[in-house]
Amino acid sequence: MTISVIIPACNEEGNILLLMEKFDKMIKESKIECEVILVDDGSTDQTYQIATKCAEKYNFLKIVQHNKRMGITQALLSGFKVASGKLYMFLGADLEVLPSEVPKYIDEINKGADVVCGWMQNLRKKPLAKRIVSSIYNSISRKLFGVTVHHMNSPKVFKREVVEDIPLRKDWHRYIVVLAADIGYKISEVKIQFYPRVSGNFKYSGGGRILIGVLDLLAVKFQMSGMQKPMLFFGSISGGLLLSAFVVGIIAIYLRFVLQQGYRPLLYLVIFLGVSGLLLFVVGFLAEAIAGIQDEIKKLKKK
Repeated sequence: MTISVIIPACNEEGNILLLMEKFDKMIKESKIECEVILVDDGSTDQTYQIATKCAEKYNFLKIVQHNKRMGITQALLSGFKVASGKLYMFLGADLEVLPSEVPKYIDEINKGADVVCGWMQNLRKKPLAKRIVSSIYNSISRKLFGVTVHHMNSPKVFKREVVEDIPLRKDWHRYIVVLAADIGYKISEVKIQFYPRVSGNFKYSGGGRILIGVLDLLAVKFQMSGMQKPMLFFGSISGGLLLSAFVVGIIAIYLRFVLQQGYRPLLYLVIFLGVSGLLLFVVGFLAEAIAGIQDEIKKLKKK
């Protein structure tokens, strides 16, 4: 297989038939070797039943079912397990990006890219709230990780080995690009058209999702920088706290014995800074040990 397209789907009964028709048309016109893996992520409507009927008609379609909703990242991981392609694609079931865009991605891979992101055009058709959140998220990501693609969470194509080399924890599908770039994979992007959803509801919204996204950004950044040299990271903070404790201690001694003006809160501050600095120093040692274990695990996986 040239490409395995993994499609997480939760309550998308109104889109499945048309989506498969468009895949069938794309495959026949482009002659691309393609399999479609639809992962029913705990749907409560007729998504699974409709997909099953489609699989009887289209031999390129495979179906994986989750008994409960587990999220996009787990849906992708379930799809990867049954995928046979040398390339993987992550595509939504909402028809906001059409299968006809697939050949563009493959052309970019053939030019030497390892990961190809979609640069979505026509975004004025997207709801304003989603555009604002997406713009903020992508701006922060570009500055934080130094990756210049326009849309980090757009449909993307990547080589099989990329997935084998990066960690994918819950909700980390959004960071495939930056995780791949961090270990040296070549990132590219292609312009694709955005179309408004015509059936079903947008699944991922609300303040909670925004908060989770921000916290995950920080977690991924720490994974990519702090965990590379954990003692340097924690040791620097520890050194700053211990130095602050020393300076505050000198001030406290001066006030107490020279000016005869004891100020107890300064003593508490010295204790707090000193203990915090020592604890972070210990955390640095533990993090170094964990990082060493992770390196050994990676070596074993490659064997």
